[in-house]
Amino acid sequence: MEARREDWNMNPFELVEKDGWLYGRGTIDMKGQDAAMLAALITLKQQGFVPERDIILALTADEEAGDVANGAAWLLKEHRALVDAALVINPDAGEAGMKNGKRLYVGAQTSEKVYMTFMLEASDKGGHSSRPTAANPIYRLARGLDRLSAFPFPVHLTGTTTGYFRRRALLESGTVRADMLAVVQPKPAKAALARLSANVETNILLRTTCTATMIEGGHAQNALPQRARATIQCRAIPGESPEAVQRALAGAIADPSLKLTALPGGMPSPETALTPALMAQVEAVVQTIWPGVAVLPQMSAGASDSIYTRSAGIPTLGVDGMFDDLDDARAHGRDEPIGVKAFNEELDFMVALMRSFSQKAPAAPK
Repeated sequence: MEARREDWNMNPFELVEKDGWLYGRGTIDMKGQDAAMLAALITLKQQGFVPERDIILALTADEEAGDVANGAAWLLKEHRALVDAALVINPDAGEAGMKNGKRLYVGAQTSEKVYMTFMLEASDKGGHSSRPTAANPIYRLARGLDRLSAFPFPVHLTGTTTGYFRRRALLESGTVRADMLAVVQPKPAKAALARLSANVETNILLRTTCTATMIEGGHAQNALPQRARATIQCRAIPGESPEAVQRALAGAIADPSLKLTALPGGMPSPETALTPALMAQVEAVVQTIWPGVAVLPQMSAGASDSIYTRSAGIPTLGVDGMFDDLDDARAHGRDEPIGVKAFNEELDFMVALMRSFSQKAPAAPK
């Protein structure tokens, strides 16, 4: 991701260690994980560890770079034999959450939302700014976006998010715990839904979301605009089609004079089945490093290269042990940090994870 030097307190593309923190673009997403995986392999080699199954480490240009010649999609298409694994562990798709310095959970990501992008456009003949009209495209576009900002998509839980809320509730107390338990019921209370929807962290797991991310309009200071456009970025719950999302958007905007166009979007991928055996294996590794920390099934709101491995038929889990503050997540943001202690623990976690998953599965009972 790009980073502007003037926005940061240090050079974003030089690693800076200060007061127990590591700063730099990618420290948490995901150069830190890359470094930990490489260091884990070196550590296992130094320890004389011999895996019973292959450990394959693939470092590729991630999803931010698009369709490039060394991306995960290209690797699967051109060199499938090199990465034809029984299971993929993708730290970039994982999450380890903490609040107020307390480690809460390690996620086992099984699925992710599908990104969809739309262009919303208003147009008019224009004219001189001294003769304003109600047809001003900027005003019409602004009113449509204002209506969209107040529109909540319907609640749509999946098997993964249902499991997440059931387990996450056990880490909470009071109203939050009661609300999370209520939301997985057939007819959750409206008040519980409203409270969870008011929190960004939980709202994005409850439903598809759409938000304006870019806006442009007009061509001269003294002229009425002839066109105004907004880019709308959506993250859809798996299984919801682009057509359905577009219909919902059009209904929320409620202005047929505004043109809504779908742009090329993300690729949907199947959900990885989080079997009891897989869940137990991840939990066992987590407990060796952080006793008492929960493991939660997760659906990511963001995107990762897991869509390619899942679509290729390879079961894929997003698992990462680099704990990040849920209330101060700065991946892609200014002064992106990770704690030195958190990185060192991530290395220990990766070593344990590789040891565990590189052993042959026990034979099925006869």
